[in-house]
Amino acid sequence: MAKKTFIGTLSLLLALGVAGVASARDLSDCERNGSQARMAASSTNKEKLVAATPSVPGCPDLSADAKAAAPTQPGTANAIPAPQAPATALPAEVGASSVIHAKDFTVLVKRPENPSAETLVLLHGSGGDETTLMSLASRVAPRAVLMGVRGRVVQDGKKRWYKRITPTQFDQNDIRGEANAFANFLAGLVKVKKLDLDHTTFLGYSNGANLLAALSVLHPGLVERAILLRPMSVLDKVPEVSLSGTRFLVVAGASDQTYAPLAPALEAMLRDHGARLDVSTIKADHGLGDEDVKVVGEWLARASAVSLN
Repeated sequence: MAKKTFIGTLSLLLALGVAGVASARDLSDCERNGSQARMAASSTNKEKLVAATPSVPGCPDLSADAKAAAPTQPGTANAIPAPQAPATALPAEVGASSVIHAKDFTVLVKRPENPSAETLVLLHGSGGDETTLMSLASRVAPRAVLMGVRGRVVQDGKKRWYKRITPTQFDQNDIRGEANAFANFLAGLVKVKKLDLDHTTFLGYSNGANLLAALSVLHPGLVERAILLRPMSVLDKVPEVSLSGTRFLVVAGASDQTYAPLAPALEAMLRDHGARLDVSTIKADHGLGDEDVKVVGEWLARASAVSLN
């Protein structure tokens, strides 16, 4: 009942728009160690891009590689017909301290040969895109349907989920605006029966993980299960809501000097709001690797975490 009420409320917000201000240079995932790019490029599963946009200078665009390598057999990948519209094309060059908001989210859906009823919704880190987490997700949940979503913001040539001011400070209005837009997007998918939130786990990395954590408290009841890789808390003011029905896995990198020290504050916030929390600190920096695959795969398998709350 709570979820139906939530979706009904979101349908009133579908006309919201988000404006932006310029900010500083980002700590891009692809500038760190290229782990996302390597994992995405190594994927050999069948893929199809929806409303793809040209590459952005400064970060490898894996969309072209994915399309070139993808077989085109019918039925192996399904585009989402709603609420999609042609994506706003990015300019050939994006100047310093520039911010662009695309009109729509770009989506990539990948279905395995023998899919289960579960879906993983993937939110990339800064500098990534909808292809970035496909390889990792295919390894941790080989039978799940994978839905990679690209954030609408491009700042200084890097794809993001919201605007940043410094590496650890962010535009609060943009966080809330983009969380609202993403919630509306998900509500649209639920309405046309393209997504079942009872059988959905969200997986976010860095910038995408932070958006997920914010989304959870700004729109309680939408996210029931979420995996947060290298996250931090980004909201200056957190609403007083209950997350008693939400379960999180938080994975920090022990040698991630910028963001690992900020993970405990996020963990405390989630616990204080009633969420069930599993925390793991692994031998890693800000990049992703095999240890993440191991920890996430075990968490999903334990107590049927994908399908049971």
